[in-house]
Amino acid sequence: MFGVPLNDSHEDPLDELINTILSQSTTNINSHRAFASLKQRFPDWEQARRAHTDSIASVIKAGGLANVKSVVIKNVLDEIKKRRGNFDLSFLKTAPIAEAREFLLSLKGVGPKTAACVLLFTCKRPVFPMDTHIFRIFRRVGLLPDKISDQLAHQKIENLLPPKKHYSLHINLITLGRRICHPKNPKCGQCPLSDHCDFGQSQL
Repeated sequence: MFGVPLNDSHEDPLDELINTILSQSTTNINSHRAFASLKQRFPDWEQARRAHTDSIASVIKAGGLANVKSVVIKNVLDEIKKRRGNFDLSFLKTAPIAEAREFLLSLKGVGPKTAACVLLFTCKRPVFPMDTHIFRIFRRVGLLPDKISDQLAHQKIENLLPPKKHYSLHINLITLGRRICHPKNPKCGQCPLSDHCDFGQSQL
């Protein structure tokens, strides 16, 4: 219904990580604006790492929750520099997926979705980020229970996916959630999954 999107991202893994942190609880437009402002104020990540959190917060206001996100960003930069000696995260593209995920999740403020976004989009690894749209759809279809942790949900769904479908399914489910499978008043009659959806069948 929505075609097959291709992953043509050439982002640096650290850029993707910071951008994903900024994207939490806001729109793509606002997070991209905040990221652009951050990069303009601090052209390299060492400058941002050395900056006070107030300085970081002042330039990422467009993304919302600036005071919280500035602390997370500074902590992430500090931890990466301390452990790696630099800001090169290209090893995430070739390290075993479990190790790459474990490294990202060990950074304070980085959860399963953020880690999965970095690994899928920039590193092009076969992992599957779960956002609110995707959680809603999988619960309605019947693949996830109402109560399940983010980490367990990611594991459960990743184990179900066929090879090379992680990116296209992620993008298309988000599109489905935005256009059709709304939290309220979903358009079940237009949904390509309605025949396979417990919730959709109850609505039709």
